[in-house]
Amino acid sequence: MRVFKFIFLLSVLFGSRLAQATTWDEPWQEEVIKKADYFVLARVTAVDAQKGITATVVKSLAGGTLTGELHIASFYDLHVCTRTAVGPIFELERVDSCYFFLQKRADNTYAMATPTAGFAVMRAGTVAATYRHSYHQAPVPKAVYEPTMTAIFQRYHGQPYDLVYINKLITTSLALPPARTRTEMRTFALQHVALETIYHLSLPVPTEPLLPFLRDSTNFHAQASAARALIAAPTPLAEQQLLKVLASPNARPFVKLLVLKALSAYQSKELKARLEKILKTAPTENTTIGGNVVDARICTKLPSIHDAIAARLLQL
Repeated sequence: MRVFKFIFLLSVLFGSRLAQATTWDEPWQEEVIKKADYFVLARVTAVDAQKGITATVVKSLAGGTLTGELHIASFYDLHVCTRTAVGPIFELERVDSCYFFLQKRADNTYAMATPTAGFAVMRAGTVAATYRHSYHQAPVPKAVYEPTMTAIFQRYHGQPYDLVYINKLITTSLALPPARTRTEMRTFALQHVALETIYHLSLPVPTEPLLPFLRDSTNFHAQASAARALIAAPTPLAEQQLLKVLASPNARPFVKLLVLKALSAYQSKELKARLEKILKTAPTENTTIGGNVVDARICTKLPSIHDAIAARLLQL
């Protein structure tokens, strides 16, 4: 259960061997899901670092229906930056329950997104879930993970999905004040899922319930998810609050990049002038998403706040 002792672990996943072999630009979760053909729960029965993963399908959740044994032999969204003779390897351990986003190959094998993305291990009914990026994982109950992630898959693939459960989750979770990561882990994770699901499904929820999360400068992950959620239903109040975060010296650069992405949905007359003012003192250093120099995902690059604001201004 030690995998669930940390919320949103910014860590070296799967050890330093990956970093020594290959580095890559890790995709965001929406890209992982959009490019997948299937979303399944499977039992991992064998792993070969070079040849791949053998798994038995337990349940098909979205996409086509898969049954029986399958072989995961490649990666469908791996953008390599540096490579040695070893190349990317499979490091997932044998486990009874693991969710996969899979893409079928012409030779009837399957591909996962990268060695570190496109799967979620479940132990004792709790899923090490990714809703934003593999650097940011949360321990989510199976009963929450399956309906939300299935709906997200279906939405990105143009299929109908059930909103009854999701609307209830959003209403009940966001009615509570922003949870503390150490003392209210379950609520913290559910609020993260609710906010990220609003983003993925583009749900036009009211602005007011999202603002306590956006304003909570002590809670990096709540701020990040709230910024993403506010792209779904742009309002003057939301724009005002997003700009406050962008100008704040207390907000992390990563959060500010997500704020800028949210502001792509806004076109007010005041926006250009506000951005031009903020640009004058914006940091010019590239933004980091997490990890360290021995992480294989170290090639995941993000622009500086200055460059991101300048790019947004060109669109206005």
